[in-house]
Order: sequence, then C-alpha cells, then structure tokens
Amino acid sequence: MNSDNGKWRIILFRAVILAAFAVLVGRLWHLQILHSESYQLQADANRFRLVSVDAPRGVIYDRYGRLLARNIPSYTISIVPAALPKEKEARQAILTRLSQLLEIPVSSKTASLGGAGTLLGIEEILERDTISPYLPVAIKKGVDKQVAFLIEEEHLYLPGVIVEVVPRREYPTGSLTSHLVGYLGYIPAEHAQYYLDQTEEGYAINDQVGLMGVEATYEKALHGRKGQKHIEVDAFGREVNVLAIDPPQPGHSIILTLDLDLQRAAETALREGMRRVGSTAGVVVAMNPQTGEILAMVSLPSYDNNLFARGITTQDYEQLSADPERPLLNHAISGQYPPGSTFKIIPAAAGLEEGVIDYKTRLTCAGKLLLPNKYFPDDPVKAQVFKCWNIWGHGALNVTEAIAQSCDIYFYQVGGGFKDFNGLGIERLGEYARAFGFGELTGIALPGEAAGLIPDDYWKRVTYGEPWVTGDTYNAVIGQGYVLVTPLQLLNATAAIANGGKLYRPQVVYRIIDSEGRIVQDYAPEVIRQVPVSAQNLEIVREGMRAAVTRGTAHRVNLAEVAVAGKTGTAEYPGPRDAEGYLPTHAWFTAFAPYEEPEIALVVFVSGGHEGAKVAVPIAAQILRAYYSLPLLPSEELVAAPPGD
Repeated sequence: MNSDNGKWRIILFRAVILAAFAVLVGRLWHLQILHSESYQLQADANRFRLVSVDAPRGVIYDRYGRLLARNIPSYTISIVPAALPKEKEARQAILTRLSQLLEIPVSSKTASLGGAGTLLGIEEILERDTISPYLPVAIKKGVDKQVAFLIEEEHLYLPGVIVEVVPRREYPTGSLTSHLVGYLGYIPAEHAQYYLDQTEEGYAINDQVGLMGVEATYEKALHGRKGQKHIEVDAFGREVNVLAIDPPQPGHSIILTLDLDLQRAAETALREGMRRVGSTAGVVVAMNPQTGEILAMVSLPSYDNNLFARGITTQDYEQLSADPERPLLNHAISGQYPPGSTFKIIPAAAGLEEGVIDYKTRLTCAGKLLLPNKYFPDDPVKAQVFKCWNIWGHGALNVTEAIAQSCDIYFYQVGGGFKDFNGLGIERLGEYARAFGFGELTGIALPGEAAGLIPDDYWKRVTYGEPWVTGDTYNAVIGQGYVLVTPLQLLNATAAIANGGKLYRPQVVYRIIDSEGRIVQDYAPEVIRQVPVSAQNLEIVREGMRAAVTRGTAHRVNLAEVAVAGKTGTAEYPGPRDAEGYLPTHAWFTAFAPYEEPEIALVVFVSGGHEGAKVAVPIAAQILRAYYSLPLLPSEELVAAPPGD
C-alpha cells in the first residue's frame, strides 16, 4: 500500500513538472514567436528615441565686435511621460518630490505649494505639452545649478525625470541697449501657427523667438535650423548613447551699426541732463548722415532685457507695464511729440525753394504779431495775438538769422503769411514736411515705429469737424499745434539737410555673418528719396544752423575743436501751467558735425526738460565731446544758457 502511494506521488510530481514546463514553453512561444515583433517594437520604443536638437542662436555684436547678446548654458528639467511609473502611488511620489525641488505645484488644482490657480502645475504642463510619450516635456527652464545637480544625484529615485543642458540668452549690456537689441520670449498664442508652419526651421510650440528689437526683426537669420539625433536611453530615460545625428545648423550672427562707447556716453550725458531738471524720460539718437547708420539710440527709462531672457516674473512685468513713463517703449521710434522750433528748418527750406523768401528777404519781429479776426479785420481788440519767445522782438532779420535766433514771428509769416506777405500755407508746408520724412514711417528695421502727424485741412475737418485757419498754420510752422514727430524722424530730416538732401532709411544692421565668420549679407545704405530742395537752398539752411551755434540759441555747443551746426527747440505740451501761466515744455536739440563734412548727426529730447538751449544743448555737447575724444566738462560747469528756445 505504501509502495503504491509513493509511486503515484512520483508520477504526479512528474506530471506537474511536465505541465509547468509545457506552460513555460507555451509562454516562451507566445513571447518570442507569436508576439515577438510587437514586443521588440515596444522594447525599441523604450530604448531608442529620436529627439530634436536646438540650433545655437546667432549672437549680436556692436560695430566693433563687442557682444550685445550671447548664449550661456542653462539647466532644464524635463519629464519623459512614458518613463514614469505606471503605478499611481509611485508616479505621485516622483511628482511630489519634483514639486518640492522645483517649487512648482504637482497640480494647480490641488495647489501642493499654495499656488492654486496662479501657477501651472506639473500635471497641467504634461497635459499641455506632451506630443509623444517618449519625447521629453520641459517642466522648468533656467533651473539653478545646485537644484539640477541634486536632481541628477537622485535620478535612481526619479525615473522619467531628466536634466538637460540647453543654451539661454544673455544680454551683457542689459538696459543700455535693450530697446535696440530686444529680447526673446515664448511664441505668442496668436502667432503659434505662423511659426509652426515654418517647417524648415523646425519650430516647436514651446520654443522661444524674438519678440522685440533686432531679436524680433532678424528672427529668421538668428534662429538657425534644428537638428535631430537618434539616441539610446537607459531604464530611467537618460541618454546613454548617440546612434546617429543630423546636426543643427547654427543661426547667423548680426553686427549692428551701433557704437557701444558712444551709446554709453550718450546715456550718461542724457541721465545727467535729466537729473538736473528732474525729467523722467528722454531720448538720444545719433546717426552717420552720409549713410543713415544708427550710431547710438538711447531711450530712458529703460529696462533690463535679461529679465525676459531668464523668464520674467508676473510682478516684474506688471511693474514695468504700470510705469507711467513706459520703459518698455522705445521712445526714439515710438514716442510722438511736438518738435517745437527744431521744426523751423523745414519751413525755412520750403520757403526758400518755393520762392516765398530768399537769402536777402528780411521780415520784422516786434515781439508779437496781431492776426486780424477774419470777420472783424479792422478791430484790433478781436485780433489773435501770436508772440515770439523774445518779447522785445528781434527786429528785421533774414532766414539765417531767423534760424539762429529761432524767431517765431519770422516763421509765422513764412508759414501763414501776414497782410500783403503771402506765406507757404499748410498744404505746401505739409508737402515739404512729408518729403523730409515726417508723417510716415522711416522704415527702420525695428518693430513698433510710429508715423507721427503732419496735419492739414482735411485731417482737421475729419478729426474736429472744423476748418483749418491761419492760426493753425502759425502753430504748425513752429512745430506746435497738431504736429507730432518721433525723435528718429527729426534726426533723419536733419541728416538730409546735412548731407545735401539724401533722406536715408535709418540702418541698424551693418552685416550678417555665419558661425564661421563668413559674410552672409552686407547692408548698403538705402536712399528713400532726394528731398525737393536745391543744394543752394539747403546750404542756406545749414548756414542758419551753424549761426545758431556760433551766435544764436545753441552757443553752448560751440566747440573750439569741431564746427557744429544745430537747431534748438522748446515745445509746449498739454499739462498743468506754472505760476506764470506757461504750459510745460519739452527740451529739444538737433545737430550735425563737422559743419563742412558731416559725419555725425544727433537729436536730444528731454521730456518736460524746459528750454532746449539750457538743457538739450549741453547734453549734445557732452556727447559730441565723447565722440571726438575731447575732455568732458564736469556737470557743475554746465551753466544755464541765455534765454532762448
């Protein structure tokens, strides 16, 4: 009996062994024969990946090769969704730990870090940006190096989390050149489709692109073309081998026309001038009048474009946006202001060319002019009074003296006529103003340029429902009333007078080069048009501007070492009147040098800066001294000039 039991037990044991072996063989057959191809594909998908490689963005230099924008290493923490554990608890533990390290909530709905509704959580980022479960999703960019190292050390406990080293934009000159250089930012939602359609460049939805300044205008040249690489990863989703690579094509680099030394000198002089009068905004733009190349462009207040490069915080952005002086705005091209007496160079040129005046024509200034009422021409009580800034009058003077002394009464008559003297009228004044580039975009390769305003009868009827009157022309001819210009437009017109009549398109880029330093594109000066004023008449205007410096309102820029020509301006604008009943004024000065062979033209604008002769002229003098390497004057020696505008 016992012998039979032992025998059956052995048979049963053998049967179990055979059955287990059969199951094992069947399973192996199922895995390796029946579904081998499917499992091989899954294994390859886990092991091999095709990832894009960002192209190094081109850098930006000034005209002497000094860096204005470059790329530095930065750490990005990403998650490969497919590499996260499938178990809910394990997955949650990884996201929670990552949340603690990156200070990002696991989910904005649960607000693990108290940021409910204000900060996108890791779960929401994964849901929004996951294109393929095997492609990394950037959770946070610009991560501190120590945090990145800590995550790397904990990688055995954070499967699916990877640390990537990527380039980040840095602007060494920061706020000094931010309005010109601009900054990068994530693709705006309204432009997403446009960039995604640029298939050759390989844009992705979470890429950064140029949003302002040269970074925006030359995005296509700077961006380059993305590459791809076929990599092998370990069980934690980390790259262990590169199997093949299609290298990225680096973006081209850009050499600007900007002179960084002059830019720095211009900003220093402008800040000092603004400090002296308590102004909170100002502009300096300098140009080569023979080519239209921008040598300096300062707009104050400014901002640090590195804030955007690092990812600007909501608090910083709101602070910049709420600033009443609008530091994010490039006032040199976007600010529109009444030009005041700097505008008189336009009616001077127009009056000469139209034969309204000639070199010898003398008109009398008695300090004020009574413009008869249209309906009561014989009643002086109803006449409208127009005053000169010099209440004692300039007497009889010709056009060069009128420019030098900035006589308002002279130009009232040239523009609007008086008694038997026929002036230009607003239509002809407008034609010449537009010929010199006012009322239209200059076409500078920067976003956000404004066109200014050259008004006429039609504009006033449409805007105010009123006809144009002689008094409107009187105001327009001295750069007041409805006339609005940008500092760049005024500079461009000055340069045209300086160079004999060529109105250039302002140029900010000198050359584009590739990553090996080879020239990709040179930018030649571009003439918009020749202004319709003869060389002889332009020479008369230049004489007047030179006289303004040697014996007129701009005498504080009468440098012994270099001959300067210029025109001052003091422009009233709406605001609270002072104790004597005067409106607040902007200070202007526009100039070129040397007088005989101009190589630099510049414009200085100080918002609320009072008189141009007292505030803007000394600033220009300091900038020209820096440009010609002359000794600078201490700010305390910049005493106020005699009365004048």
